[in-house]
Amino acid sequence: MFVKNRMSKDPQTIPSNTSISDAVALFKETGFKRFPVVDNGKLVGLLTKGDIQTVSPTKATSLSIFEVHYFLSLITVKDAMTKKVITIDAESLLEEAAILMRENKISTLPVMEKGKLVGIITESDIFDAFIDLLGFKDKGSRITVETKDVPGGIAIISEVYSSLHINITHIALFEGNGIRDLVIRAPITDLTEVEKKLNEKGYSIKHTLINK
Repeated sequence: MFVKNRMSKDPQTIPSNTSISDAVALFKETGFKRFPVVDNGKLVGLLTKGDIQTVSPTKATSLSIFEVHYFLSLITVKDAMTKKVITIDAESLLEEAAILMRENKISTLPVMEKGKLVGIITESDIFDAFIDLLGFKDKGSRITVETKDVPGGIAIISEVYSSLHINITHIALFEGNGIRDLVIRAPITDLTEVEKKLNEKGYSIKHTLINK
């Protein structure tokens, strides 16, 4: 799965000469948590709600509301934004985006294509992709089978489903110490025959979840 398949395309941007007061209004109007900062078609920074707080007067300020608004009108996005923005290419793998976010402790990556901003990808996008990858919301069954970490282990279990003419829609493998948990999703709710045949092959179902 590629970044381009899960990103939000053509994100709304903001120029660096925008006043902080206007930026605050834009955050309230859109409900967004961040804006890529673009000048003349070039990405020059990233502005988040947290960035604005760093340049805004604290609640303990002695300034009047009018003085606060005037103060914020003098400060621009350029003064608050993150200038050294970590980006990712649209053709990169989703896993690469996740690692980049994790290693740099960030939740957002502007997505680039041939030097141009084409999208933005967030932690939420990756969480959604993970849920879709495992088919957690799909109707049917989700079982966890303990299998030894040996060649052909998955093939034997797959053959059980094939012999019963059941299509496997999602599959994931979680590693352990010599043992692996194989998670299988299929569009069936009656697992009687599947469990019987798995037992015959020396496997047992550790966990079952049925979505109707």
